[in-house]
Amino acid sequence: MAITTVREALIEAASSLISASLTPQLDARVLLGHVLGLTQTQILAAFNDQLSTEQVEQFQGLIERRSALEPIAYLIGSREFYGLMFNVDRRVLVPRPDTEILVEQALTWIKQQQRPLVVADIGTGSGCIAVAVTKHAPTIKMYAVDLSPAALAVAQSNVERHGLQQQIELIHGDGVSQLPEPIDLLLSNPPYTLLDEIEPGVRLHEPTLALDGGPDGLDCYRQLLPATAAILRQGLPSAALFEIGAWQGSEVIALAQASFPQAKIQLVRDLAARDRVVQIEQV
Repeated sequence: MAITTVREALIEAASSLISASLTPQLDARVLLGHVLGLTQTQILAAFNDQLSTEQVEQFQGLIERRSALEPIAYLIGSREFYGLMFNVDRRVLVPRPDTEILVEQALTWIKQQQRPLVVADIGTGSGCIAVAVTKHAPTIKMYAVDLSPAALAVAQSNVERHGLQQQIELIHGDGVSQLPEPIDLLLSNPPYTLLDEIEPGVRLHEPTLALDGGPDGLDCYRQLLPATAAILRQGLPSAALFEIGAWQGSEVIALAQASFPQAKIQLVRDLAARDRVVQIEQV
């Protein structure tokens, strides 16, 4: 069937995406909206509009890439996180809603403090954590660190997109080694997945450096927790927040206790009641 209208394009695309997506109709609307520069509401109102040959070809190209399990965020070049839009491509992990719990916990702790704070986001990727926290706590000083220069380029674009160049300093480095001063609050969503257990689309398209947690998913925690204990500010309240896999709570808690024997350590659950963040607080 030759595609001539928005409705026909959506029907054919959704049909071809059934095996690749749990939400084929939504994916089709998002991708066609991207091609046409229309919102979801506008797409529904434009069912009978005619498509040009160029629009059809561009849309079909995106559908082919989605059929190969490429994330929607990469196809349209952006993703919403904590109510903000971020530039996203294959150089960085796609921001997940689960990580918003880390941001919420960070902002809660920041609001409890009555002094200027220095915060660090280790493994910043797209910069979504650093930007979201700083946007809602504009008086902090934020260091955003990543080992990947390519990821830092994306983070830089998002820092500029949200006008936070004066508050956020990007650092190329491994872990906390390049931080120039003691930190009041350290944040990290480190690689913690087991590569042979993740979804095919994630494994195929998202950066391995941001995913691979080693044989048991704990490699980064083993390195970061002792290093964090050394870099957190002493003599004043300080804290660290680490995102974890839902199955890793007891293991990461044990590692945290070894590095922070006097600290208050707790597990924070996400909206699905899964363990999601290990929070460490010391006075």
